[in-house]
Amino acid sequence: MSTPLLRLVVLYGGASAEHDVSRVTAAHVIAAADPAKYSVVPIGIGKDGTWVRNDKVIAALSDGTPLPSELEIAGTIVAPLAELRAHSEAALTVVLPLLHGPHGEDGTIQGMLELFGLPYVGTGVLGSAVCMDKAMAKVVAAQAGIPQCKWVEFRDGVDDSKTITFRAIEELGLPVFVKPANMGSSVGITKAHDAAELDAAINLALRYDDVVVIEEMVTGREIEVAVLGNMLPEASVPGEIVPGSEFYDYEDKYVTGAAELVIPAPLPDADAAQVRELAAQVFGAMRCTGLARVDFFFEENGRGWLLNEVNTIPGFTPGSMYPKLWEATGVPYADLIDRLVTLALESHQRRSGFSTEH
Repeated sequence: MSTPLLRLVVLYGGASAEHDVSRVTAAHVIAAADPAKYSVVPIGIGKDGTWVRNDKVIAALSDGTPLPSELEIAGTIVAPLAELRAHSEAALTVVLPLLHGPHGEDGTIQGMLELFGLPYVGTGVLGSAVCMDKAMAKVVAAQAGIPQCKWVEFRDGVDDSKTITFRAIEELGLPVFVKPANMGSSVGITKAHDAAELDAAINLALRYDDVVVIEEMVTGREIEVAVLGNMLPEASVPGEIVPGSEFYDYEDKYVTGAAELVIPAPLPDADAAQVRELAAQVFGAMRCTGLARVDFFFEENGRGWLLNEVNTIPGFTPGSMYPKLWEATGVPYADLIDRLVTLALESHQRRSGFSTEH
């Protein structure tokens, strides 16, 4: 009797503003997953929270029909626990969350999977929550002694906007970048050049979160490093983003594609080695596991490396920075999926071994 294929449940869609990005990512991952190793079960999560098993894609995988370039949220409505645990007696299940942004990258789905006792790819509850919240991530980075740019935090209902506006201009100068604390893919981010623009930028960011981060503008290169692993993470060669617009925004990433990705980044060997080491340090400080993309600014004639942010579910299409960095480091796209599944099983086994007895 042959061993059943590992059941790889791919979660995509979700309730965040990055819903559409997730649907594209899932299509690429499913197309690349080795059918000799995995029985793929795509489950889309609608913006209303409904879970839908994509039967059309499952059929296409079975009969060799070409897959769509973007997965629909269509098929059979399912109950999360029952569907995730289906066939678990016969085949091992690993969940691959490709849910960018809130309710996917922030520890919420990870907490649910922990309660269900299921292995899943990526960072756990604490690390996901910390990295998703840009304000909290800055506090953790500061405590760990990781260099970063200056910032001011604004909390709706707690802080006075006029006071924060004055303080931000006084401490950070102009222009500044204004970001919702819990959002990704540059959604809700504005570059503010004066007090009026800063006030409008805060109001825009408050559409997505009640905590806003205001950051100094750093004149430096944008360098990113992909990290892979659990207790002993590996860092990829660094890559550089050359924005096609004023900064690397949502349009640049997903619509116009005007940004240039330079891999490997043209850096002296010593600087490249330093940023790889720093990326692994950040990965550990933030309690990441599995994968993360760590983004830096590089002030060549100033402060050197400054942490920008950590993405625990980074863009994962073949054209995205994370897979491209690993491809340049010697890990092809399909192999990267295999490595992540293996790391998920290792992490789950370690966590499951801890005693709950007094």
